[in-house]
Amino acid sequence: MLTFYHAPHSRSWRILALIEEMSLQDWVTTRPVNIVRSDGSGAVDPANPHPEGKVPLLDHDGHLISETPAVMIYLTTLFPGSSMAPAPGTPEWGVFLTWMCWYTAAMEPALLTEVAGLSHPVFHGTWRDAQAVTARLHSALQAGPWIMGDSYSAVDLLLHSPYAWLPHLTPDDPLIRDWVARCQARPANLATYTA
Repeated sequence: MLTFYHAPHSRSWRILALIEEMSLQDWVTTRPVNIVRSDGSGAVDPANPHPEGKVPLLDHDGHLISETPAVMIYLTTLFPGSSMAPAPGTPEWGVFLTWMCWYTAAMEPALLTEVAGLSHPVFHGTWRDAQAVTARLHSALQAGPWIMGDSYSAVDLLLHSPYAWLPHLTPDDPLIRDWVARCQARPANLATYTA
């Protein structure tokens, strides 16, 4: 049994969108939970088994999978054959994994340090900065309308999400702006973004 723990109006909407894109609604039960919000509202929900009280969390028969990229990789591997990820074991799968890990290893930290107004050589040497994120996305989008080429994938869903959540961070780059708009216009994103 697959149970997805989701907090409405949180970044776990990305998993809802993936479930919608992959037509997994009959396979995954979604359970809304409360979380502590960055503005201090909310609370840790005892119904949420996440060890830190966060979302997203996927419970597969008592095995807990957390962190958005891990949940996305897990679902696209558990249900192969969708257009949301290449076949596991292929070179394209390796590229897919690279982008999914790059999000948490570089993109999100670089953007969050910019939002927080923090700057330090260690940050820039480790995660780079928002300009490096922009350059990497721009380079990928020069090759096709989507990050991995001709097809929308979980990579696009994940990587566009900071710009959907915080639109003022969207770079003034036509390739990136148009890509974000295409991602946001997807029916699954429109249906789940505020859910």
